[in-house]
Amino acid sequence: MIRLNNDWEFTYRWTEDFLQGKGDPEQVRLPHTVKELPLHYADPSDYETVCGYRKRLTLPENSEGKRIFLQFDGAAHIATVYMNGQELAAHRCGYTCFRVELTDTVKQGENLLAVKLDTTENPAVPPFGFVIDYLTYGGLYRDVWLDIRPQKYISDVFVYTPSLNTAKISCQANLSAGDLLRFDIISPDGAVAASRTSEAAELTLEVPDAKPWDTDAPNLYTCRVTLTENGKDGDTAETVFGFRTAEFRNDGFYLNGKKLFLRGINRHQSYPYAGYAVPEKLQREDARIIRHELQCNTVRTSHYPQSRYFIDECDRQGLLVFTELPGWQHIGDEQWKEQACENLREMILQYRNHPSIILWGVRINESLDDDPFYTKTNAIAHDLDPSRATSGVRYLEKSHLLEDVYAFNDFSHTGDNAGARQKKDVTADMSKPLLISECNGHMYPTKSYDTWAHRQEHALRHARVLDAAMSDGGHVGFYSWCMFDYPTHKDFGSGDRICYHGVMDAFRNPKLAAAFYAAQGEEFPVLEVGASMDIGDYPGGQIGKIYAFTNADEIALYKNGDFVTKLRPTGWKSLKHAPIAVEDTIGELLETKEGFPKKKADTLRKCLLSAGKHGLANMPLKDKLRMAWCMVRYKMSFQDGYDLYGKYVGNWGGESTVWRFDAVKGGKTVASVTKCPSAKLHLEAKPSHTSLTEGEVYDMAAVRIRLLDEYGNLAPYAQLPVTLTATGEAMIVGPAAVTLEGGSAGAYIRTVGKEGTAALTISAAGVEPVKIEFTIKKERD
Repeated sequence: MIRLNNDWEFTYRWTEDFLQGKGDPEQVRLPHTVKELPLHYADPSDYETVCGYRKRLTLPENSEGKRIFLQFDGAAHIATVYMNGQELAAHRCGYTCFRVELTDTVKQGENLLAVKLDTTENPAVPPFGFVIDYLTYGGLYRDVWLDIRPQKYISDVFVYTPSLNTAKISCQANLSAGDLLRFDIISPDGAVAASRTSEAAELTLEVPDAKPWDTDAPNLYTCRVTLTENGKDGDTAETVFGFRTAEFRNDGFYLNGKKLFLRGINRHQSYPYAGYAVPEKLQREDARIIRHELQCNTVRTSHYPQSRYFIDECDRQGLLVFTELPGWQHIGDEQWKEQACENLREMILQYRNHPSIILWGVRINESLDDDPFYTKTNAIAHDLDPSRATSGVRYLEKSHLLEDVYAFNDFSHTGDNAGARQKKDVTADMSKPLLISECNGHMYPTKSYDTWAHRQEHALRHARVLDAAMSDGGHVGFYSWCMFDYPTHKDFGSGDRICYHGVMDAFRNPKLAAAFYAAQGEEFPVLEVGASMDIGDYPGGQIGKIYAFTNADEIALYKNGDFVTKLRPTGWKSLKHAPIAVEDTIGELLETKEGFPKKKADTLRKCLLSAGKHGLANMPLKDKLRMAWCMVRYKMSFQDGYDLYGKYVGNWGGESTVWRFDAVKGGKTVASVTKCPSAKLHLEAKPSHTSLTEGEVYDMAAVRIRLLDEYGNLAPYAQLPVTLTATGEAMIVGPAAVTLEGGSAGAYIRTVGKEGTAALTISAAGVEPVKIEFTIKKERD
């Protein structure tokens, strides 16, 4: 297929003159958003319009006598397609792909392709009809393609694997008597693993030594189908797939026959400023972040099908996917429901070859029961894809379960209660599996610049829900809400119309909760401490209970270079790497620094830790009595006790304390964090990639920006202005001046149609600027 992303013209208001090729509209490239929006206080009315796109189209020389199609990967939300002024087709879903045949209307020479696009929240089509808790943007925000096919062509190929060495293949093709189809399975190394020629459009191929697709080794095969006529090869169609089985049983989820607890997160497809409209590499980058930075093994595409590049990358990364038809709480009239059914059909037909997808969502997210409607959607899914289970996300307990898996948004945890509801309290059908499809989120919104205690509690809530879901034997998995902060309508979110529900900010900078997820994996050492350890952050200088998040075996704590104690997780049931409470900041110091005998040191440590936890005046009676006993037994004065308190608890009256946390795994220190007041700050800038490609679509890189101290800790109180300057063959997407929020910000840079080099310079007062250099190469055929 030929990508048609360049040389489009755009008008914010559709007119008949625009359809006829008149006027002087804006020149744009795809992916395109109707209007860039600010990070805060975004107004959806800015992108709600009936707009227009058009493009002069000349067919390639080899197109005569062939079938000509256009493919739109995503047009939000109601698209009407015209060729040379003639209306050809309309499509009423902003989240699925659609194709339009041009064969009888396109001509040799120049043609005028036009798209009338209704980007309003039209109540006639899902997900619209009532309030909705995310922005839906608008535009031709995915790729557009020209597909030139012979008169006899293969229109669809479906592959699924009932076993780890068996592929069932079916295809759609307009065949004549005597025509044959050759089915080839190509292994990851490019060799033909199996081949058969048949008159039938369905068959089964065995690959005895097939390498399975799984989360650790996502081996991908290609199925190639070739139509042969009179012994000559004609049209060819290819699809990528993997040999894997995915089964939801009552006691768990099984991938290739092995039980796997689903540890995942929800993702919207939006980005600051650009909305939905970002190109391939950034779509793939989100999949990489979820799989590797957050160490999740699954993602839910809330609340609609997402970019095929994102799903492709899930295939490559071994990231399992729960995807669902578009919708949010509201169910419309019968015509609306029929459109929802059509959306579901399109979703399944377009995505069913992806091995990463393990579950179809066939209910409108968080909608009420509607048995006739959902009996139909469930049947559609099983008819089009017999290989996958169905589910549907609900907030209802004891809801009618027509699908295979009960998906429940469990927002029951409030910090001081159980992490998750018991299965018997959620579903009436105990024979079918239960998963948590959302949790936390709006129950504890957390900004990057919230207090350390708030950010730590945010992370702990995620830990408690996962621990509960893994422990009770009633859940097959969980998807937390959500990957990153996202803009929403005025009816939801904070005062600036942002839902601060993410474990990352909108630019994908990690909050502390992200470290909890990262620590559940083994790919790299993780160590993050939940507090700054600065006495001014705590009432009376009393540090209180803090937590460290690590995938190490234990933490060795040091104070001003002196060993304090070793810390291990306690009180958790099932987490592989649970948060570690830092409750003892005195440890061996009374022995090593004061020279106290062990018994005296142990008794005094208990007293001092109690004073630090409760305050001197509010210590429990037993600890007050223990302190009194110490003073009598060891002939200590009040001043002696007060001095010890100031030295080991309040840490007042001397130089600031240097705390060091060493993560120890297998007896070796694998990571270290130092906490000490510091004014030596520096900018850190991490680009998603620095090699950009310019061609039939622009390229775009994300840059995550943080302000760190000399020890590598985030400076969360830095709300500094940052200036962005682009030079060379690239431009900034969004404003050229941003603000660090909780020490974090972000930027986007995109190509402008030329190869060469570019640079992004990031500057803030009082710190050295950072310069990122990019190379831009032309896309080669």
